[in-house]
Amino acid sequence: MSLARSVALFLLAAVAEIGGCWLVWQGVREHRGLAWAGAGVIALGLYGFVATLQQDAAFGRVLAAYGGVFVAGSLAWAMAVDGYRPDRYDVAGALVCLAGVGLIMYAPRG
Repeated sequence: MSLARSVALFLLAAVAEIGGCWLVWQGVREHRGLAWAGAGVIALGLYGFVATLQQDAAFGRVLAAYGGVFVAGSLAWAMAVDGYRPDRYDVAGALVCLAGVGLIMYAPRG
């Protein structure tokens, strides 16, 4: 699997999971209704499927790497959708998480 395809899968999974959680939040916490929450549940199911498309067969490794993508992706989502402005520590933390993703997923292994 190419690096570009792997990164694209991480981005798609991030949109599905973060978007799904946001939709459930909107449906329940912001009282937008069951349709929003239901759409969120569907998006979360899509996330689970997309995760299986990564080439690496180790579930724990793939899920751990997704965790780092979701940290950075959550901040990006909050900026784009909720008007959140991260501070330098948010940005530094996200960069550390993305570096961890690189080590976990793409370090050469014998």
